[in-house]
Amino acid sequence: MTETSPGTPRWYAMKVFFNRVFDIRDLLTNRGVTTYLPLTERLVKRGGTVSRVETPLISSLLFFHTTPSVAVSLAPEIEGRAMIYTRRNGLQHIPVAIPDKEMDIFMLVTSGGKEGVEYLGDDSPRYHLGDRVRVTDGPFTGSEGHIARIKNNNRLVVTVKGLCAVATSYIPRAFLEKIETTTPTNTIPPDR
Repeated sequence: MTETSPGTPRWYAMKVFFNRVFDIRDLLTNRGVTTYLPLTERLVKRGGTVSRVETPLISSLLFFHTTPSVAVSLAPEIEGRAMIYTRRNGLQHIPVAIPDKEMDIFMLVTSGGKEGVEYLGDDSPRYHLGDRVRVTDGPFTGSEGHIARIKNNNRLVVTVKGLCAVATSYIPRAFLEKIETTTPTNTIPPDR
């Protein structure tokens, strides 16, 4: 995560309490703040009727795009219902900006219509064992991340550093292009 100049809109994240992510999203939207909430559909059976319901992919995480000053001004308004991810700067807590490229890739992978995306939990180093790659074809074209073997499939893991990690559905090896890094990484085991 990076710092930014005072007037430049950037992406930030907040942890939302008590399953109120839709309420906080609506509050921010009504204030003119752009939000991003990765959603997934699940089937729910109620009274013999099965219907599709949109639920957050990550139940307590909401992303928002605004200037640092507006991000700071939101803290008192959401107090007790949500918490903006910050870092200490002396006695102050400053919202931590998410790099645009990192957020663009995360939104590409988690946006609606993509099946098989799975929330893995916090951004954990155990998901960074494979090579760094770029997807060259298919619904995730342009995404970058690390390859991990999850449930016997090679999958692309995309992270928002320090916040969360998600994995795509299986991506064929032919759709991947290795991105050279300066540090050695493990290799992908051959397909079986």
